[in-house]
Amino acid sequence: MESVPAVIVAIDGPSGTGKSSTSKAVAAQLGLSYLDTGAQYRAITWWMVTNGIDIDDPSAIADAAGKPEIVSGTDPECPTITVDGTDVSAPIRTQEVTARVSAVSAVPEVRTRITELQRSLAAAAERGIVVEGRDIGTTVLPDADLKIFLTASPEARAARRSGELKGADVNATREALIKRDAADSGRKTSPLAKADDAVEVDTTELTLQQVIECVVTLVEEKRAAK
Repeated sequence: MESVPAVIVAIDGPSGTGKSSTSKAVAAQLGLSYLDTGAQYRAITWWMVTNGIDIDDPSAIADAAGKPEIVSGTDPECPTITVDGTDVSAPIRTQEVTARVSAVSAVPEVRTRITELQRSLAAAAERGIVVEGRDIGTTVLPDADLKIFLTASPEARAARRSGELKGADVNATREALIKRDAADSGRKTSPLAKADDAVEVDTTELTLQQVIECVVTLVEEKRAAK
């Protein structure tokens, strides 16, 4: 079998657009590695909260940014994340972490640390990798072979997100998402933004399967052109 050229795919966009589900499925289907960069920011936030770092003090966060050892497994069928050897895939999804991750992520020293991790994982992926986040195409991997920016209406995103968070109030979820967007888009360091050369895919009216098929086609076209 002839070797397939490695392809690096950056998938950005706000939360609730189907980024994780799409990225995992595309990576699994095409035999690529997968990296959820949001989980890394959640992991460092979880460590800060657990270790009593003052989340309202950026300098305290900056001083501690280099301390935790964060290891991401890149198998799309079973992505893992550990902090100092502890599996944190469940605790990083708690409301406590979700409420604080924007503040921690905004600290430049945290972004520098996590960006280095992300770049080393992408460089080590022999067959290529799908990396999802908010600043992958613009900051982390500006030379990615393919950049995709997923969008959806706040209503659609809130409905999906509250579906994931069983029993959540859709309106409250929508307000939280809009607030998170503003924080992520407005931060000085690596804001959430669409790269100039990214392909925008609006997922509002699409099923997850349609989004996956669309992205797989884009990746295959890019791979064929290499």
